[in-house]
Amino acid sequence: MKLYCFGESGNAYKCALALTFTKLDWEPVFVDFFKGEARSEAFRAINPMGEVPVLVDGPVTLSQSGVILDYISSKTGQLGGRSAAERREVLRWLFWDNHKLSTQIGTTRFLSNFLAPDKRPEGVIPFLQGRLKAAYTVLNDHLAARAWMVGDAPTIADLSCCGYLYYPEPYGFDRADWPHIDRWLDGIAALPGWKHPYDMMPGNPSDRA
Repeated sequence: MKLYCFGESGNAYKCALALTFTKLDWEPVFVDFFKGEARSEAFRAINPMGEVPVLVDGPVTLSQSGVILDYISSKTGQLGGRSAAERREVLRWLFWDNHKLSTQIGTTRFLSNFLAPDKRPEGVIPFLQGRLKAAYTVLNDHLAARAWMVGDAPTIADLSCCGYLYYPEPYGFDRADWPHIDRWLDGIAALPGWKHPYDMMPGNPSDRA
């Protein structure tokens, strides 16, 4: 399998973790996002949406992290929950993450770290940080009495929700403020094969320093 990705992408990182934890044979294909490669004609032939991640598995080409996570789980029979009810709960958290958590973190982190200060729209970062505080509260409360997002084992719900929370760039999230999230992140990082996103995928802000 080939995962089109770059190290700074939390959405690609979710998929890289799923591929690794399920022991699938995969390789990263670097997409130079910051030089516009994702918008190039060549890349749009792979994904007309102009985004990473993209997973290519033989004749199957998939985009959108939630779809890729579901594909990996379905293909391997792993990380998907132990019952139909758990499966629905996994999907519920994937949709919540895409709408309430990862998308807003991705935007806030990009504006805070990767966009020139004079190009940052006034007021947007504090507004998004306020919305994210509400999402962190939901996640932290959910994890207060459980080790994993759904059931008694890690699932793609955990991988989806954790994707952006390991990155070092400041965007208003401090693990120390959210003890249940902090413990949960430590639990995921203790799983065999876990690596930091900049160690798992090519591409690092230091490359552009």
